Amino acid sequence: MNNLRILHVEDDLQAAKMVADTLSRVGDDVVNAANGKDGLRLASEEEFDLVILDRMLPDMSGIDIITKLRDAGVALPVLMLSALGRTEKRIEGLDAGVDDYLAKPFEQEELIARVRALHRRASGQSHSAVIIFGDLECHIKARTAHRQGRHIPLSPKEFELFKYFMQNAGETVTREMLLRDVWNLNFDPQTNVIDVNVGRLRRKLEEGFDGPILETIWGAGYRLLAR
Repeated sequence: MNNLRILHVEDDLQAAKMVADTLSRVGDDVVNAANGKDGLRLASEEEFDLVILDRMLPDMSGIDIITKLRDAGVALPVLMLSALGRTEKRIEGLDAGVDDYLAKPFEQEELIARVRALHRRASGQSHSAVIIFGDLECHIKARTAHRQGRHIPLSPKEFELFKYFMQNAGETVTREMLLRDVWNLNFDPQTNVIDVNVGRLRRKLEEGFDGPILETIWGAGYRLLAR
């Protein structure tokens, strides 16, 4: 089992200690930031395997933090912890760019399991393939995206979305398929989570290149085009 270096952004010292004690049992090193400003700085300047982010902080919300991280191109996998566990709140967090969402209170063993599962997904430990379509390359083991040989930095969720489009390249991918296979939801939460994430991915894949590459099929879904 890999020992992870984890950034935990949490202002409640008792909660921070509980998380640190829990994860140190399995050999992880947890660095705490007591506010959003310090969390943003550490995530941008230091090397971490994963971020655990509290939703409610004294200087800014966890939603603001994840938005700033993703806008800055920080692609670290992020697990959000929150007492706000209703479906619409979880969807809001996923929409903003977090990769997993765990409601408080939670069992310590579930926290360990979620962290391990998120790290496995982010590091692609069980895959080794490279998918090529047109001028796009999806390196599944390295979890990297390339176009015309240029690396395209993606967040973990954006990479999962990119990989899914590459696995279904040239075919229409419906919203129902994305909800089921990328977001692991068997119902439509009636939010724009898909549109927002597809829009981010499209901008990253097309910026600096000629012509569209991710087509919207109105009333049906999306299709990845070969260039």
